[in-house]
Amino acid sequence: MQINVSQLLQSPVGATRDCPVSELVDVADNGKVRLVKGEVELLRTPSSILVKGVLNTDIELMCSRCLSSFISPLEVTIEEEYLPTVDVISGSPLPPPEEPGSFTIDEHHVLDLTEAIRQYTTLSVPMKPICQKSCAGLCQYCGQNLNQGPCGCPSAEIDPRWSALTKYITPGK
Repeated sequence: MQINVSQLLQSPVGATRDCPVSELVDVADNGKVRLVKGEVELLRTPSSILVKGVLNTDIELMCSRCLSSFISPLEVTIEEEYLPTVDVISGSPLPPPEEPGSFTIDEHHVLDLTEAIRQYTTLSVPMKPICQKSCAGLCQYCGQNLNQGPCGCPSAEIDPRWSALTKYITPGK
């Protein structure tokens, strides 16, 4: 998603601009594009453009319990600073950012949100995604997906030393 910010770079510090976002982006960097919707606010700072906003998308994940693929909605909060590479008035090049990996505004005064959206989406993915709260997972013996029904494996005998804990087991789990 590219936004021309030449007018905003010429505006006084504190000037803002709201930009709706509705773009297809490869958020997982896997060749599959997803719709990203929301709104970002661009804020002129003394030396840059600060981008803040909340975006909504979805992503294909693998359940950490049953290993099935599923589509999960994601809300991504983005806040990133973009530094210009060229002075908007004179057209002369500016010194490169001191911090490596900083987001920049290109020589045509275009700010590209695509990489920031991809990075913030990656950070928003849960560490252990679960397809549904009631996911039963896989049988520890045969690997059957227990969401599709019981597997027929004999139930494991409980070590008598742990039998006092059986009162905390939820029936059917």
